[in-house]
Amino acid sequence: MKKQLISSRQFTIIVTLYTVGTGILIIPASIASEVKQDAWIVATIGTLLSLFLVKLYIILSNKMENLSIVEVTEKFLGNIVGKFISLCFVLLTLLSSGELLYFIGNFLQTEVMPETPPVVFTILFNFIILFAVYQGIEVFARTLEILFPIFLFIFITFLFFVSPQIDIRNIQPFFEVSVPPLIYSVLHFMGLFSFPLIVLLMIFPSAINNLQTGKKGFYIGTLVGGFIITAFIALTILVLGVTNTSLRTFPSYTLAQKISIGDFLQRIEIIMAFMWMVTIFVRSFIYFYASLIGISQMLKLKDHRPLILPLGMVSIGLSQVVHANIIHSDIYNQQTWPLAIGVFATLLPLILLLVARFRRLKIKNVEMNDSMDKA
Repeated sequence: MKKQLISSRQFTIIVTLYTVGTGILIIPASIASEVKQDAWIVATIGTLLSLFLVKLYIILSNKMENLSIVEVTEKFLGNIVGKFISLCFVLLTLLSSGELLYFIGNFLQTEVMPETPPVVFTILFNFIILFAVYQGIEVFARTLEILFPIFLFIFITFLFFVSPQIDIRNIQPFFEVSVPPLIYSVLHFMGLFSFPLIVLLMIFPSAINNLQTGKKGFYIGTLVGGFIITAFIALTILVLGVTNTSLRTFPSYTLAQKISIGDFLQRIEIIMAFMWMVTIFVRSFIYFYASLIGISQMLKLKDHRPLILPLGMVSIGLSQVVHANIIHSDIYNQQTWPLAIGVFATLLPLILLLVARFRRLKIKNVEMNDSMDKA
């Protein structure tokens, strides 16, 4: 199958929307419940620390030789250990793909169409993802070039309309949180925001046509995505207050319901839903695409498209069993998910870099011994 490539500009857009992901709806409530009015500080610290994580991935990309993270893991760690770790990675991304479908069904049933079963939304949304995956990463990237300006316009308009209701007293006093909850919340934030960036190594650098500008796009996309998340966290607290933010399942959606311009522009929260649908579409696509490409590379398949429909059916099934209810979902995202994705996001790249360095030193020693024998 012909290899598909995307531009660095398209990759920057993917990183931006991917990092936002589900965060604009679920992060404000979870972080506010932990650190109260200092949630925006946590988001700011987490975004800055994420740049070091991006730096780690860029250093690793220099050793990857246009291979995906699955291929590099097998190459550096061997067939047995490498395949086992790659399999765990692929299963986690596939499970996450099903979890995002669960979010879609739960949100649309709760906030938009309460009488419609969630599985209906899950199947319809998954059909869009499968169609996008079948078309390939190039078509997906070009689609985002159309959606991204719309997303930015709605985001800026949203900020403008909701800003008159800001009450600065809602985020006072500053820096009231103690150090242990602050550290835990930063890790929690990064678990939802930047740890999943490891999945992008399935397309970076192997699917980027210009690696140098792609590296800059990695940084820029992470910063822009962090700014958007931080802005939503700050706005929900400034307008709704800490209590309302922490008690709401989707506080950002509730924030959109507050928009009222005169007596004619009201109840436009569905626009907020559109923003979230765009970002969750990006993250759902990347998770599913990573699992699909990862499995095909592990099986040495030349064409991954025959696996699209079977994996799509599996992801729908996972969406129905991954969480018993929204409480289970919250506990999973606060305790289990950051730990699971954190292992792959931090330990795996470090191990691969150490192995790469050891291999290089071993090759140098062999070359030196050969030159001495010839002399």
